[in-house]
Amino acid sequence: MKPFKTRMILAVTAVLLGTVIAGAASDVIVLKVAHPNPPNSTANKLLVTPWCNKINKESNGRLKCQIYPSMSLGGTPSQLFDQARDGVADVIWTIPTYQAGRFIKTEVFELPFMTINAEKGSPALWEYIQKNSLDEFKGTKLIFAHLHDGTQIQLKSKSIKSLEDFNGLKLRAPTRIGSQIVAALGAIPVQMPVPSVPEAVSKGVVDGAMLPWEIMTAFKMQEIAKVHVETPPDLPKVSNSIFVMAMNKAKYDSLSPELRKVIDNNSGLEESKWAGKVFGSTTEPGRKIAQDRHNTFIAVSPAEYKRWVKATENVDDAWIKEADAKGANGKALLNDAKTLLDKYSK
Repeated sequence: MKPFKTRMILAVTAVLLGTVIAGAASDVIVLKVAHPNPPNSTANKLLVTPWCNKINKESNGRLKCQIYPSMSLGGTPSQLFDQARDGVADVIWTIPTYQAGRFIKTEVFELPFMTINAEKGSPALWEYIQKNSLDEFKGTKLIFAHLHDGTQIQLKSKSIKSLEDFNGLKLRAPTRIGSQIVAALGAIPVQMPVPSVPEAVSKGVVDGAMLPWEIMTAFKMQEIAKVHVETPPDLPKVSNSIFVMAMNKAKYDSLSPELRKVIDNNSGLEESKWAGKVFGSTTEPGRKIAQDRHNTFIAVSPAEYKRWVKATENVDDAWIKEADAKGANGKALLNDAKTLLDKYSK
């Protein structure tokens, strides 16, 4: 009889234990996190993965990320924001302005010669969005926003020493504002997301690309583009791109208060500062790889730089008119963005 009771007790215990284990397993929420860059990129290694590790730790393992780099969840880079809004992905990191004309108010940070570097510009971008353009991110919870250190002109073999040298060159631009900048400088813009750039440059589809040093290493662009045209380091760069990490709002709302607090504690101004600092930290290492390969560097003189700034003034004017046509006050938004950049540059 005793052996039978013992077996029964063990069986009941096993069932109860199994139920507890199953319950614990069901408490783990797996977040699908998608982005366009490769596994060895700054975004994947130094931004998305550390953020995921942090929320996993702070939630005691209840939040877990399944990361999908290189668009491995499907779709194209321009579709990423909608993937987050529609719930195809739970969290995305992307350049939202890959969708031309959709983020008009926020893209003010992509206007020519606006930003000096990522660390100073990223908190300005976050504060600007909270004040002026949060409606453009409807359907998502914005986690952080940031910039890179600014684009330089990376060429396969040709060189640019003066404004006239842009004439006839085909240059990759990341977004519609980037395309307008390239055209204003006198070159032919070819708009494409960054994963398409290495092949386009290597095959001569374009002569070069507007790219920051940050992304060069992940795509081995120092081996493909061997001429690097740089503007003065202490002055605003030719252009920039805005980046966001955003979460599906319904997914966020479905979390328990405790888990929402974990997300909240890893969102906002400080995370935007952190993201900008991360991106800024990769500029010099990326540049050094090109130096070690004995690539050609061309420094744009201050006098020539002023010519480039003058040539692109019409891009600002056109953006102001577009923002006004959408019901915003373009001039006021541009001034606010510049004020915030000054605030965080001190």
